[in-house]
Order: sequence, then structure tokens, then C-alpha cells
Amino acid sequence: MEGFEGACSSEGVLDLSRLNLNNNSLDTVSDKRRKDTKQLYLCYNRMTNLPESVSLFSNLEFLDISNNTLSVICEDITRLTKLKTLIAKNNRLNEFSLPKDFGSLQLEVLNFSGNRFEEMPSQCLQLLRLQSLSLGGNRLKSIPAEIDSLARLHSLRSLSLHNNLLTYLPREILSLVHLQELSLRGNPLVVRFVKDMTYDPPSLLELAGRTVKSKNLLYSHKDLPSHLVNYLDMASKCPNPKCAGVYFDSCVRHIKFVDFCGKYRLPLMHYLCSPECTSPCSSNPQSDADSDDDNSVPADRLQRVLLG
Repeated sequence: MEGFEGACSSEGVLDLSRLNLNNNSLDTVSDKRRKDTKQLYLCYNRMTNLPESVSLFSNLEFLDISNNTLSVICEDITRLTKLKTLIAKNNRLNEFSLPKDFGSLQLEVLNFSGNRFEEMPSQCLQLLRLQSLSLGGNRLKSIPAEIDSLARLHSLRSLSLHNNLLTYLPREILSLVHLQELSLRGNPLVVRFVKDMTYDPPSLLELAGRTVKSKNLLYSHKDLPSHLVNYLDMASKCPNPKCAGVYFDSCVRHIKFVDFCGKYRLPLMHYLCSPECTSPCSSNPQSDADSDDDNSVPADRLQRVLLG
């Protein structure tokens, strides 16, 4: 192999792992070899940035860049239009390390385990062909409620969030109806009871808006300025089935345990319209004091969730 003593090469596969390579080492690979390579292994090297020359591997389908010291993935990776699998475990990546157009890739498998992500990268929500997403061993403290953007990822079957700092999950995670495997081991939510409730008194605007919505008063652009009409249209219905209330900006953040697979009780974040809507939480798996609206979740949906 040109310029790489100890490199392992076979048809369609180029293994450059454990060769002490730096950011510029790929420049010496021949054009023919780049074109022929479908699987590229760059594990256990000294790369701090993914080399721009990786984009010259035009037929690449599999890329493993694990166990380097990568802090940035270059914009040029978006030129790998055939890339289906990206393994980037055990680096120094965070939510600012990815190129803006990373979501344009046709990835099916993405593994960012063992990095420094404190938030779920927004670009991941744009990977419409994604089947498996691994973010285990990072620094995630919460999963944003906007995770139901993930509902567009119709191919997503596996979501790994193990060994993070999660104390609860957003209720919207139930919208991931195609999910077959959810890994949460090693998070505080699995091993201890968590309850958190905060409430900001509603403003006069919110009180007026709640009255309009709760009494089903008709309104239109002929009656109100457009910004008030837009505000009223943003009302969120209280998830408590015994309450017909709504909220806008002021709500109660409340942890509620919900049964999964008849075995696990996961703390999900609920947003209620007032403290009167809250019900006691219990860490007792046999308790149903907080299960008033659990029946609204189809049983077949829960059976698709596994904890590992």
C-alpha cells in the first residue's frame, strides 16, 4: 500500500487503523485506491480533525473514525453521497463539531458514543434514512421535547442513550412509534426516583387567552390583531384527561412515571396547565396513582420499547 506500512487492504476495504496517522495522512492514497474503497477504517490514530481529503473517497459506504481525538468533522464529509454508516466513537465531538449540512447525508447508522455531546445534535433530526442512532456515553442531561421531530425519521429503529446524565424523558418520546430498541442503562432515571415541579404564574395575556380557548369563543383576524390570533392558535392542551384547560407560556413542569413493557417505569416530562392538575408520583411499580392517562398510550407501542 502506497505510503502506509502495515496497512490492511482487501477488495473494497482499506484499514488504516493504529498507524499513528495525523490529519494529512490520507493525501498520499492513490486516486484509484480512493475510488475503489467502500469501507475505510481510521481507528486509533492521532487525528484531531477529519481530513478534507476523505471526500475524495467517492464510493465510500462505511467510515469508522473511532478512538482518535477528533473535535471537528469537516464540511467535506457531506460530499460522500453514498455513505451509509459513520462510526465516530470515543472522540472529543460535541454539538458544535458537525458541519451545518451534516443532515444531508444518507446515513442509516450513526454512532457518536463516548463523545462530549451535552445536547442532541439538531442535524441528526434531518437524517431521514437513519435506522440506528447511538449517543451513549456522552453528557446529555435532557432530551428536548422537540424530539418528536424525530417522528419524521420513519426508518429509525434503534436509539441508544445509555451512560448519560438523563433524569427524565420528554413525553414526546412516545411519538417514536417505529422504535424497536431504546437503551437507557446507566442513566440516573433508571436507578433513582426523580420529581421536579416548577410553575410561573400566568400573565394577564395568558389568562385572557386561556379564557378565550376554554370557553370556545370565536375569533378571527377581523376581530383581533394578527399577533394575538397567532398567539391563541399556539395554545397547548393540558395532557391531563380530567382537565379541559390549555396553556401558552406558563405551565407546570412535572415528572410522571409511565409503565413500559409492564416492567419498567420511565419518568416522562409532562407540562400541565396548573398545579391542581398534578397527581402524586410514586416509585412503587405497583402504584397506579399516577397512571390516569397511561391508557391513552397503545399497548403495542409500549411493547416495541426495550431497555438494555
